[in-house]
Amino acid sequence: MTRWGLEETMDDELPADIAARIRKRGGTATIYDIAELAGVNPSTVSRALSKPGRVSEKTEAKVRAAADRLDFHFNPMARALPTGRSHTMGLMVADITNPVIFGIVRGAEQTAAAAGYTLVIAESQESGDAEDEAISRLLPSVDGLILATTRLSNERISQLAERKPVVLINRLVEGVAGVLPDVEEGVRDLVGHLADAGHTSMAYLSGPETSWISARRWEVMLDAAERRGIALVEIGPQPPTIEGGRQALRRVQAARVTAVIAFNDLMAIGMIQAATTASIRVPDDLSIAGFDDIFGSELIVPALTTVRAQLQLAGERAVGKILEALGGTAEPAADEPLATTLVVRGSTGAVSRG
Repeated sequence: MTRWGLEETMDDELPADIAARIRKRGGTATIYDIAELAGVNPSTVSRALSKPGRVSEKTEAKVRAAADRLDFHFNPMARALPTGRSHTMGLMVADITNPVIFGIVRGAEQTAAAAGYTLVIAESQESGDAEDEAISRLLPSVDGLILATTRLSNERISQLAERKPVVLINRLVEGVAGVLPDVEEGVRDLVGHLADAGHTSMAYLSGPETSWISARRWEVMLDAAERRGIALVEIGPQPPTIEGGRQALRRVQAARVTAVIAFNDLMAIGMIQAATTASIRVPDDLSIAGFDDIFGSELIVPALTTVRAQLQLAGERAVGKILEALGGTAEPAADEPLATTLVVRGSTGAVSRG
């Protein structure tokens, strides 16, 4: 089987010399094959396929018919040779299994595809070294790079931004474009919800040591706790995983707090699981909340109270900023923080007086 049909019919459909060349390449046609089949120059093929309207309708129709017959598709890397553009974007994530990534990927992919770009995804597995290595391999082949949940230093990020357009998600670096949630609004709403329920002692399960947004949430949490007279302790850094949440239970118990705010929903879910195993009632004995409102947050028992982030919109805006930097036609990506929403479910409640 070839890319356009049964191999035994190929020679009947195409001139023998063209069919032989394509078979020798493993079934891949070139613009030179199209030119020969259509009876035009290779440059005419290039104009007809990449810049519609630059040749006559009759010639363009002839070229496209030949291209369809050969099942020809432009190779983005080949297009990059004369133009300097590959029409691809890179998206670097820390953990591709984390559901928080799903919305970002969907928003980025849909926006990139609408602009004629292909999105290439790479993963660092929460390692700054692995992230740097992957970016070094990826950067020469893409027109721009989106760093979601990056673990790189500010200096390294600035260096990358000098080479290609770079956009950050959930990270702030001076001079580099970024897409951020409204951290202050989300944290204050959550702390206020717990305080109104009678909680006067809380713990924050912090995320990775290199996470900018984890550190920023802690700063805002400290301010909110001081204003409300709440005792607050930080526990961590912790792996931003379900297991990371499970492992923190003993330290939460030692802190004698009545409420826990986790860096993300995965950690909060792990804390709920560990508390249930230890016969700690949630929320009667311990209220637990997280961030992001990932898929599964409302499936855990009890369902998780969380701060919802606009993940898909974050991906859309990040691609929009790359397109702006490349001089594309995207709508200007707004710089204001993305609004967050407190979603109250069963994992938080009033302090037990019993």
